[in-house]
Amino acid sequence: MNKSELIDAIAKESGLSKKDVDAALKSFVGVVSDALQKKEKVQLIGFGTFETGERAARVGKNPRTHEEIKIAASTQVKFKAGKALKEKVNTKPAKKAKKSKKAK
Repeated sequence: MNKSELIDAIAKESGLSKKDVDAALKSFVGVVSDALQKKEKVQLIGFGTFETGERAARVGKNPRTHEEIKIAASTQVKFKAGKALKEKVNTKPAKKAKKSKKAK
């Protein structure tokens, strides 16, 4: 699912306009990104937690030349799924009812 498909699905589910959903989604991404930039944790009970972690500088190897290269320290984003999300993902979806073909 890409961004436009997500916007369509949320608009259909919520009854909001696609324009409103797009604005809300952009705001959500912006607020979460800003919080993570400040090293804050964003926790959505049942869905999951976004947080950052530090990755130390290290020495790696170029797979083509086998030269050692220095990899700088960086901050990575982590997501830990919440209990409700894990349960939803591990449950088989309900089967859709088949449309019956009526004889003419």
